[in-house]
Amino acid sequence: MAQGLVRELRLGDLVLFNIAAVVSIRWLSTAARIGPGAAGLWAGAAALFFVPLALAVAGLNDIYPEEGGIYVWTGRSFGAWHGFLCGWCYWLSNLFYFPNLLVAGVGISLFSLGERYANDAILNTGGALGILWVALGLNVVGLRLGKWVGNAGAAATCLAGLAVVAAGWVALGRDGGLARMNPWPKWNWETVNYWPQIAFAFGGLELGAILSGEIRDPRRTVRRAAWISAGVITAFYIAGTVAILGLVPPERINIITGLAQTAEAAAARFGLPWLTPLLAGLVAVGIARLAFTIGVDRYLPEAFGRLHAKWHTPHVALLAQGATCTAFVLLMQAGEGLRAAYQLLVDMTVITYFIPFAYLFAAAWKHGQRTSAAAGMAVTAAGIAFSFVPPAEVGTVWSFEAKLAGSCAVLIGTGRYFYVRARRGRR
Repeated sequence: MAQGLVRELRLGDLVLFNIAAVVSIRWLSTAARIGPGAAGLWAGAAALFFVPLALAVAGLNDIYPEEGGIYVWTGRSFGAWHGFLCGWCYWLSNLFYFPNLLVAGVGISLFSLGERYANDAILNTGGALGILWVALGLNVVGLRLGKWVGNAGAAATCLAGLAVVAAGWVALGRDGGLARMNPWPKWNWETVNYWPQIAFAFGGLELGAILSGEIRDPRRTVRRAAWISAGVITAFYIAGTVAILGLVPPERINIITGLAQTAEAAAARFGLPWLTPLLAGLVAVGIARLAFTIGVDRYLPEAFGRLHAKWHTPHVALLAQGATCTAFVLLMQAGEGLRAAYQLLVDMTVITYFIPFAYLFAAAWKHGQRTSAAAGMAVTAAGIAFSFVPPAEVGTVWSFEAKLAGSCAVLIGTGRYFYVRARRGRR
């Protein structure tokens, strides 16, 4: 265990940390597209993925208390290559997560100008890449202003979500629509395609491992916090999804601009013309809180860890990450509409993010957590497999599948190259 750390974090502190690390309002549109049955999917994902994840993290943190981190646990359990691949995929997931987050945010912001602007692939892609490189430049320079932009973005995101949820529930209360909603999902190919994103929305709990040395009675507190967090987060996701459905029917919801559609419907219904531009402004501020991080590992090129002489930031790593993000955004856009390109980015995020979780649950199984690990592994494997199910909007199925499979092969092959090269260099 790390020496000198004061165990100040209590149950309430850890619950709040979990909520902040996990909740993202943009998944509400995805769930609402499924219809009222999304409520059942949220509850299932919480029980079969979120809680097993919490138990796996807590158990592995007990076994390796001196070091936290999903890739460390994997390396200790299965060897150096698997530990590296786990960390490599975990880092790579950011290369897809940030661009699809930006595309969604730009789309919502553009919706205030008109739906045709929000669906314009060139405007969305150009806006997302513009924000990406501005944020990257700020990170390279290392401006102190960055932390205030991040704080403002987090607050704006929360306000946007609360505004949508409040408007939807007021509408439901007026027309009694809640009683007509069936919480059981209808299983079809579209539901299967969205299931990985529902499970992905519960990711983030593994970040709590970095706090293990600062939690009072961690064995008891981590588990209690997991159950409380699961209840609160699930309730928020269900309430938010139902709120959207109270204003917009599921067949009309666009998974990119669904929040803006909801604000527009609420504005028309309650006579609040300022609501849509307010939401657009809040989301625009929210996506400005882009932050780049990279775990500098001994297997990566030494240049990735080099700091800028003036600003003392890892500029090489940041520029490489920005260039790679740009390349993937343009690649996924080629030959596809905006909706399909966005789905490709989301699917690549899910796949690269879930590979480390497969390792995490395998490590938990190896160390005796059989029931929870089996449930988590089943959801993780299904999430990876179902990510290859194309949405209805794809240009051609073979192109969609080729981009997914080819990108996965290239990324894993690149990781293997770095690993083998580093091992040979050390010999």
